[in-house]
Amino acid sequence: MAPPNKRASPYSRKVQYNLFTGYFLAGMGALIGAVLIAISLWQPSFFSGVRGAAQDAVAPATETVASARTESKGLFETVRGYLDAGAQNAELRREVELARIRLKETAAIEQENARLKSLLDLRTEDPSPVATVRMIGSSASSTRRFGYIAAGRSDGVAVGMPVRSDKGIVGRILEVSSNTARVLLLTDSESVLPVRKAGSSVAAFAQGRGDGIVRVRLINLGINPLEPGDVMVTSGSGGYYQPGIAVAIVTEVTDDGALARVVSDPAATDYISVMPIFEPLALSSAQTPVEQPLSDQDEAPGSQ
Repeated sequence: MAPPNKRASPYSRKVQYNLFTGYFLAGMGALIGAVLIAISLWQPSFFSGVRGAAQDAVAPATETVASARTESKGLFETVRGYLDAGAQNAELRREVELARIRLKETAAIEQENARLKSLLDLRTEDPSPVATVRMIGSSASSTRRFGYIAAGRSDGVAVGMPVRSDKGIVGRILEVSSNTARVLLLTDSESVLPVRKAGSSVAAFAQGRGDGIVRVRLINLGINPLEPGDVMVTSGSGGYYQPGIAVAIVTEVTDDGALARVVSDPAATDYISVMPIFEPLALSSAQTPVEQPLSDQDEAPGSQ
């Protein structure tokens, strides 16, 4: 009679212990992940301190990378310009586009000044920037559109402040830490900005779509007065943004407004200015909802 097969051995027990340990660690990891997700959904601002500390930690490295990227981009653009049509033609095209935007902004500012002087007899002045810094990063693969700048609470930056480049509006400050800040870009799906057509009183809202395009929705529906090539500027409604700053250029007309591309592409912007809130007294009652960060699981700042 054959002896019974004894399969239990020290080796098999070791394998069983390893399997049990692996399952236990996987279960604990899943439990911890579920708790963290529940906390982030229930109290979105709970991790703002951790995000701020992470941004402060990587700010020197990302700023160095941004500086190197700017230098290398200038070299590559010059070579590409000579190969395509010459660096001089590329520079002239940029100057013409910037001059066209400036012309529309000037017309919008003149109209706004005339309206204010006739109705309220007020004199407005251009505010000085709170800080002028580099855009050191942006959300790399998230469905949201955020930017990160190398200026924070220690530089006077506060939640709600507008962010603009030499061409136009980039977004507004969403969250600040000691030395860095997170910017809600115009193209983000949660960004809504009051605008109007430059040179007229056609009012609308510009809402981001997350793909580099904003949707312009008219307030008064009827005959659509927008046409491709129209420049949309800030209206000043709400008190965040100074009136008359370029926002987007209409590319396609729709039933309720238009689709437009932003004039200040964050990916092509080297330096930006953080501006003070245009009417801080008018926003005193609206500061609480502005300071609450959005409920999302955004990622750490990455390279643009």
